[in-house]
Amino acid sequence: MSAVLADKDDALLKDAWRAGLKLGAPSLLGIAAWGMVVGVAMVKSGLTVAQAGAMTLFVFAGSAQLASLPLLAAQAPVWVIFATALVVNLRFVIFSVLLAPHFAHLPWRQRFALGYVAGDITVGLFLQRYPHETPDPAKLPFLKGLIYPNWLAWQTGSFIGIVLGAVVPAEWGLGFAGTLAILCVTIPLILGRAALCGVLVAGTVAVLAFGLPYKLGLLVAVVAGMVSAMAVEELTEKWTKRHV
Repeated sequence: MSAVLADKDDALLKDAWRAGLKLGAPSLLGIAAWGMVVGVAMVKSGLTVAQAGAMTLFVFAGSAQLASLPLLAAQAPVWVIFATALVVNLRFVIFSVLLAPHFAHLPWRQRFALGYVAGDITVGLFLQRYPHETPDPAKLPFLKGLIYPNWLAWQTGSFIGIVLGAVVPAEWGLGFAGTLAILCVTIPLILGRAALCGVLVAGTVAVLAFGLPYKLGLLVAVVAGMVSAMAVEELTEKWTKRHV
């Protein structure tokens, strides 16, 4: 009897993994394309193949990589590069807070590994499927079905871009292709008034602050977008409580 139950549990966990893979599969091509653009950009910015490969493996944060590359090329101060990458990646603090209640029971090493592999779109898809903190053994395999293929697609595309970086002509306009890839990944994650407000404010500030040195306009835009999104979220909650 116990063997039958164990087999049934294994089947349910495998089904959850497949469900995660199926849900995330449509985004894998865009993730790989974005990774390829970043791979080419790293080499074009002056990094060696080894340096670019190490960056894509250890950093694994496309937005932060793209934001830091022009600063590296401009020989900006180290603190500016680190501050830029930190601010761009602050959204992962929010992701961690959202995921923590679902996986707080896991050992810290496993949570650390899951945090490294997790990405923007995978976290968004997971939270759409499991918006509540109710314990469910299917959550972990479902998340793995999302994040592992996503990580593999990114690394594959990134290393292809690194290899091609030395031979792809600059006039191909890969920067614009990268922007399109980021938009394809980001737009499905814009859920609710707060997220939309954050995106609009960040985009507007980024355009207005474009002329700042060392691309600091990006830093200002990210902070402004986060603050505005948090403010809208807070005001929405207060308004809802008053009118319920």
